[in-house]
Amino acid sequence: MAELPVILLPVGHDDDALDACLAALDAGTPAGTRIWLADDARIGPRGAEIVQRWLASTPLQADYSCRQRSIGEVAHLDDVLRACGDADVIVLAPDAIPAPGWANALAACFARDASIATATPWCNAGESAAWPRIGEINPVPDAPSRLARACQALPPLYPELPAAIGHAVLLRGNARRKAGGLDASSYRSWYAALIDLSLRMAGLGWRNALCETAFVARGGEGGPADGDMDALAVRWPAWHSRLATFLMQDPLYATRVALQRGFDALENAPAQQQLFEADDAADAVDDASPVAVSHPDDDGTIHTAPDAADNVSFTEDALPK
Repeated sequence: MAELPVILLPVGHDDDALDACLAALDAGTPAGTRIWLADDARIGPRGAEIVQRWLASTPLQADYSCRQRSIGEVAHLDDVLRACGDADVIVLAPDAIPAPGWANALAACFARDASIATATPWCNAGESAAWPRIGEINPVPDAPSRLARACQALPPLYPELPAAIGHAVLLRGNARRKAGGLDASSYRSWYAALIDLSLRMAGLGWRNALCETAFVARGGEGGPADGDMDALAVRWPAWHSRLATFLMQDPLYATRVALQRGFDALENAPAQQQLFEADDAADAVDDASPVAVSHPDDDGTIHTAPDAADNVSFTEDALPK
């Protein structure tokens, strides 16, 4: 099986959501997948205990880093992404609940279409990529394995989205670099910075696509910080009307209906048919060379990720004594 992209998880302050996210990652991601937990000095004592316990038991190749002082969500993510060089990276929301096979499906999306710069999976709270109802915060699905299998059965057409969405997104490294990375000087939220990055990459000829063969649940939607939507409107005057038109016209309606039908059809299938084989999606992924994630040179708080020998890295006083 080809090596999957690095998963980047910016650690949040919701300890219960973090615990659920890490458990879902272990259950639905192939063993040995590289994952970087990057903390912008947001974690508390209980969260630190959750991370330490998970690092000691996870089958994933995991690394954890923590800053001494917070530099802000967008600046933090941009710094970590720059440390990844030209590597393709999956950025996962800290409250996300990935369904089985999610990372394989995202990697297969990039392998099939080199014009795609961002691949976003379905989400119950995914705005333009929401399922089963577009633009709504739907309940977290209670049968993730069955839903993952229904997603896998869809034809991989990878339709266009207005922009990538922050519950989970695979970013193509060279496209991100050519677009200049995240704009931490103009936006304070990942939500708005990701929209801006998506639109800049689209302007360079890349695509922002839905990966309809993957699903990542979330407890709620991400959102902009104060002033972010005004900044988007100044730089991209047509953005708000474009998103509104997409939500009203709902070009993904037929695909969402097909997913619902597939999900319903599996409800009474024999148990052995409901077993999800995570390796299926990996068959379409081309072999890739291993990618080393490097240190930035500024404050020393970001560390090489991930290294199976020493997977806990933090700066002095970063964690509770």
